[in-house]
Amino acid sequence: MTKNSDCKKFYVIGLNYKKADVVTRSNFSISKEKQKELLEEAKRVNLNSVVILSTCNRIEIMGFAKHPFQLISLLCQYSRGTMEEFAKVSYVYKNSEAAEHVIRIATGIDSQILGDYEIVGQLKEAFYQAKDAGTVNAYLERLFNISLAASKETKNKTSISSGTTTVSYAAIKYIKDNYSKKDPKNILVYGLGDIGKNTARSCAEYLEAHNLTVINRTKEKAVKIADEINAKMDVHQNLKTKIKESDIVIVATGAPAPTVTADMVSEEKEQLIIDLSIPRNADPVLNDRNNISMIDVDLLSKKTKETIEDRKKQIPLVEDIIQKHKSEFYEWLNFRRSTPAINSLKKSLEVIQKDAITSHSKKHQDINSKLVEDVTSQMINKIVSKFAMHLKAENTQANQSIKVMKDVFNLEPTES
Repeated sequence: MTKNSDCKKFYVIGLNYKKADVVTRSNFSISKEKQKELLEEAKRVNLNSVVILSTCNRIEIMGFAKHPFQLISLLCQYSRGTMEEFAKVSYVYKNSEAAEHVIRIATGIDSQILGDYEIVGQLKEAFYQAKDAGTVNAYLERLFNISLAASKETKNKTSISSGTTTVSYAAIKYIKDNYSKKDPKNILVYGLGDIGKNTARSCAEYLEAHNLTVINRTKEKAVKIADEINAKMDVHQNLKTKIKESDIVIVATGAPAPTVTADMVSEEKEQLIIDLSIPRNADPVLNDRNNISMIDVDLLSKKTKETIEDRKKQIPLVEDIIQKHKSEFYEWLNFRRSTPAINSLKKSLEVIQKDAITSHSKKHQDINSKLVEDVTSQMINKIVSKFAMHLKAENTQANQSIKVMKDVFNLEPTES
């Protein structure tokens, strides 16, 4: 490992949809600006290898620390969550379990909607953000590359993502199942981040019988998306008017406080509000309005049971892919740890070789020193190669084997 992670272990700490409801996840969500501040703070407290993953379904910090509490305290410091709340719904993975957890996330097998690959783009974004901040070491870089390779193989060799059921598509399916083409509705998509864009595109593709309008705080982005999907666009200043006019409002703004409030909706007309945001961006008080129906990401996930049952049949195949890539990662890790020791062994054997050839050359004047050197060099290379293969094959005993080798050959200490 690197000096930055010396005496530290690799942890993943966090919470997700399995034990934490949408309100709790909202409390622990970290805005992009806060994520940048957290990474800078991590460096200040000598946590130099850290990645933050904050999505609608999970909030995690992964990195090297002497104790997971160091990462947990950062999460609580830069979110609205508390230690007590975290303890009730959290998980902590260490070393190999933590590495496998990251690989599992990338394959979609740990997503709220099984096989949902939105997480892959979010993983990439989290990784590049940390890399830009200078909080990615060789271990994390290799782990993310392995995880993305596992994701790609899962997509290519299984059908766990067939009948795509992302959060965005789940919203579309709900509308398709509950609103007839014969009675066109006015649909507003408010907020055009990644989820908002995907939802707007899906609306245009699958709900073309309805009337679609998009609004974003940044007008240029709204214009671009509207042109791309042939939808209407309105400016943010007209938001309140457009919400009152709409039959269906899809909110995907990702703001830290509600952006759709009670004064914005109709007082009489029945309206459906689908809130895809974490934290919630539609004010919860709207649930008390008789003319307003509210749906959030937790409710949407319940609408995908049929597809999920088919996808569950693919789980054994995905598990095999996960274990394959986990083994590949630890093969690399063990080889990386053992390389200094192997190089030291080779140097030690070369010293023995040189001394032996010198000694025999003095006793036997007619010895062919070049031939002896070539033959013994081949032997050294085979010995070193055999030992390297042993370390790869016997992962669980690698450290013990290296210790025995150091004791036998009196090798210099190497960095673990």
